[in-house]
Amino acid sequence: MKSKKYEFIIVGAGAGGATVARELAKRGKIVLVLEQGKREKKLGGAINSLRYFDHHKVTMWPKASKEGTFLYRTIMAGGTTMVSCANGIRCGEDELAAFGINLNDEFSEAEQEMGIAPFNLKWLSKGSKKILEASKELGYKMEPTPKFMRYNKCRRCGTCCLGCPYDAKWTSLDYLDEAIKHGAEIMYKTAIESVLVAHGKAVGVRGKGPEGQVEIFSDAVIIAAGGLATPVILQKTGIEDAGANLFGDLLVNTYGVTKNLSQLEEPLMALVDTEFHASKGFILSTWLQQSRLHRFVEAGVQGALLPANRSLGIMVKIADDPIGRVYPDGSYSKPVTKNDRARLKEGSDIAKKILVRAGVNSKSFVVGNPVGAHPGGTAAIGKVVDKNLQTKIDNLFVCDASVFPTSLGAPPILTIAALAKRLAKTFV
Repeated sequence: MKSKKYEFIIVGAGAGGATVARELAKRGKIVLVLEQGKREKKLGGAINSLRYFDHHKVTMWPKASKEGTFLYRTIMAGGTTMVSCANGIRCGEDELAAFGINLNDEFSEAEQEMGIAPFNLKWLSKGSKKILEASKELGYKMEPTPKFMRYNKCRRCGTCCLGCPYDAKWTSLDYLDEAIKHGAEIMYKTAIESVLVAHGKAVGVRGKGPEGQVEIFSDAVIIAAGGLATPVILQKTGIEDAGANLFGDLLVNTYGVTKNLSQLEEPLMALVDTEFHASKGFILSTWLQQSRLHRFVEAGVQGALLPANRSLGIMVKIADDPIGRVYPDGSYSKPVTKNDRARLKEGSDIAKKILVRAGVNSKSFVVGNPVGAHPGGTAAIGKVVDKNLQTKIDNLFVCDASVFPTSLGAPPILTIAALAKRLAKTFV
């Protein structure tokens, strides 16, 4: 039991939780962050990633929906910012504007603090240079991806999505450490089960920590546990509407074999084409998953056997139909709809054209199965929270991808951080 009374309890130390903790602590608020995972000391590589990616403990296979759709997530301090590709893209502006939310100032603040800038093209692999040339020749618009990278530390190992052992990108641990310097406290390995409510107001949380059951009290509670965990906490707190509207920003990776080109020795998603995002609901980005294990998860034996030193790839990421659901026991449903498959195919067909032009053998294509990496929508604005991110329970807020009203179909970290900055300002 922890008897100290806090002004704010924040559940989760990912992009949303760490950002709002930093902003509140800087303003002199008494803040406690509760994180289900631990602060990992060894990052990078397929073996290390097994410690922090959510998977079945026996089979080591990623956890999937009832339909078999993988939605990747990590359980660790820093959340999925630790395994991100360092993409800092403004997205969701129109969707949020419909609810009267303008994040221009918060976007600018975060972009400056994270050091976001377009990817430096001198770091492109020979393969991605050919993809850039091919896309232009075909009339498409591949461009350098805005990234929060530290080029002086990057080793161009191309395994960003497994965790960076070189501290070569911004992560939410940067904000978390600032929060701690300003007086915030953090408890690791503490899984929150529900929010304590009295007279219609949130007054604390209940969960399990390293020493057993805990009840911790506060004036306000901010849930930032992610699109799959947040709705479970809310449902167990009596908010039955939570859990619906699940999306995953579904994606497929299209690979092909060349004579002598590859995308080794560059950060993932170095280039991006967003020209189809508004009209067709997908983006394209350079991608080569270097881990055979993860290519096997994506695309079976064919994927695992691809010669990485002679292969090129392009990811197609879509704004998928938000018709999944998270249940109170933590299981979830996430079907891939007919509309989702049509968007993925249209994007993959364009990717194939670009890859062939870049030198890929047209008979060598391997297309992965649809997977998701940005689960959200399960505590959506207008359904579970209001435009200030408060639930129907006073002083209970949500600040993570759960609040997005629909799938963004693009990397959401920057938008989550901007929302967290906006939320913190409402408490001044």
